[in-house]
Amino acid sequence: MLERYAMLGALAALAGCQLAPPHVRPDLPVAAEYPRELAGDPLRGLRAHEIHWRDFIEDARLEALIGAALERNRDLTLAIARIDEARGAFRVQRADRVPTLAANAAATRSKIVAGGTIGGFPSASGGTLESRSAAIAVPAFELDFWGRVRNLTDAALAQYLATEAAARAAALSLIRSIADAYLGWVEADSRIRLAEATVRSRREELAIAEQRLEAGAVSALEVAQVETLLTQAETELAALRLERALNANALGVLVGGPLDIDLPPPAPLGRQATDAPLAAGLPSELLAVRPDILAAEERLRAARANIGAARAAFFPSIALTSQSGYSSTELDGMFSQDGNTWAFGPSLTVPLFDLGRRRANVTIAEARERVAVAEYELAIQTAFREVADGLAGRRYLAEQVAAQERATEAQRRLAELARRRYEAGVVSFLEVLDAERNLFDAEQALLEVRRAEAANLIALYVALGGSIGED
Repeated sequence: MLERYAMLGALAALAGCQLAPPHVRPDLPVAAEYPRELAGDPLRGLRAHEIHWRDFIEDARLEALIGAALERNRDLTLAIARIDEARGAFRVQRADRVPTLAANAAATRSKIVAGGTIGGFPSASGGTLESRSAAIAVPAFELDFWGRVRNLTDAALAQYLATEAAARAAALSLIRSIADAYLGWVEADSRIRLAEATVRSRREELAIAEQRLEAGAVSALEVAQVETLLTQAETELAALRLERALNANALGVLVGGPLDIDLPPPAPLGRQATDAPLAAGLPSELLAVRPDILAAEERLRAARANIGAARAAFFPSIALTSQSGYSSTELDGMFSQDGNTWAFGPSLTVPLFDLGRRRANVTIAEARERVAVAEYELAIQTAFREVADGLAGRRYLAEQVAAQERATEAQRRLAELARRRYEAGVVSFLEVLDAERNLFDAEQALLEVRRAEAANLIALYVALGGSIGED
């Protein structure tokens, strides 16, 4: 009796052991704080993960495009379908942790020829044998002493959670991609209007120059200079129209269908998102708010659980099969006490020799765990870099916009002064052309840097783990 209790205690102890490595987050592979000159006070401002994207985006057209994309984008549809697939796989694996009940009923009627047997006894005259049975059975159910089934269930759950987090990460990435394409479209559209106005102005200047050439007031050189400036503007206009078309095509793919013609009007460039400051926070906070990091951590959990399942294959497998029901040759007496039947049968499988298959499976599982650790650390480093890039852009792009605004205004005054000096006969028309060309370039550069600043703000929101919420 004591030996039996000792064996039961040993089995209980083994059943309670954990063959899978414990889940411990690796050390943070980045600095504990963002650069102070970029982040400022990390706690000052709004937390990105607490701001729904609809509250963050203030451009009505951009908001409509993002909303349509979250419903129709094919990549996001695939990500959501994978969530359902992973959820189903988890439910299938979870079902292995409880016994399966199956009901069966059977009825047979057999004719026995003379000289045969009925019920195991010889029959000289033959006859008819009838048999009826009904039972509830438990097919082979594995007693999970070593945690193999439990670890497989944990791995399936972690994969499901990883897929769910990956879908949220895909949605945030989609918001950034749409914003980039949309801002490229808005920038190109703004630059096109500027280029069109410039082309009209230079065509007028060319017409005036040709008239003055006929009157002998200017040389053919000045006319050629005006014409050159016009062709440069026309070339830039064609390139901008191509850029706008390409961005519109990219938006169509990202949105998942043709762009509606009744979209609300766009906001001016640089007014696409709220200007409320976003708090940088600490890099460690990204572990809980960045969905791509959460997905990487869940995949690491799954890899460690699979190690436990692979190690459990070295231990004996115990399965139980049982059945309880009734059997009788007479239907009336089938469910009587005399017709009660039952069966119970444990089975034990002990691995002996498999040419290293189990050891190889453990090696594979451990290698995948190391891969998952590296991917988790890489996800953290990528997130740190994206946030740091966004913080740097928030500071230095703002300075660049301010400087370019001053430069554009100064160039505008210079162009006006050059034209006045030309009209007064102080300088040649070449100085006017140079000033106007520089003004055109400065205005185009200002639109470009404003687009970069707006795109960086949305990228920072996404990098800090912006909220998708429920749409």
